[in-house]
Amino acid sequence: MAQVRTAEANWSGDLLSGGGAVSATGSGVFDNQAITWRARTEAAEGKTSPEELLAAAHASCYSMALSNELALAGFPPQRVDVSVEVSADKTDSGWTVQRSAITVRANVPGADATLFREKAEAAKGGCPISRAISDSVEITLEATLEG
Repeated sequence: MAQVRTAEANWSGDLLSGGGAVSATGSGVFDNQAITWRARTEAAEGKTSPEELLAAAHASCYSMALSNELALAGFPPQRVDVSVEVSADKTDSGWTVQRSAITVRANVPGADATLFREKAEAAKGGCPISRAISDSVEITLEATLEG
């Protein structure tokens, strides 16, 4: 059965001087988080942006995908730490998300570097968020096996 998640946003005013808020209405984990164009294209100043929310979604999705890949190979990770940096810039067609750079560090008892790299790459392609954006966004991966 398909899973549906919901969020809502509102906006008042024009793009450059207006503002709004975004809420995770399905889970309620965040409510009325401020959004502005300046926070999206210049300095965050305590506000979020669609790109930051995409980075959070990609980081959480990738951490689960890699943990699963490793566990299925017989090496459940002790810890997986993921950071994702989403880059957007103004192009000829307007502001565009261009890259999602995944950095992962993991402690995986018994795994060697070759297996870890193989599973890290598999997770990059298997993560649903990666699949959702891969046709239009470059996805890079820096993976480090620790311990």
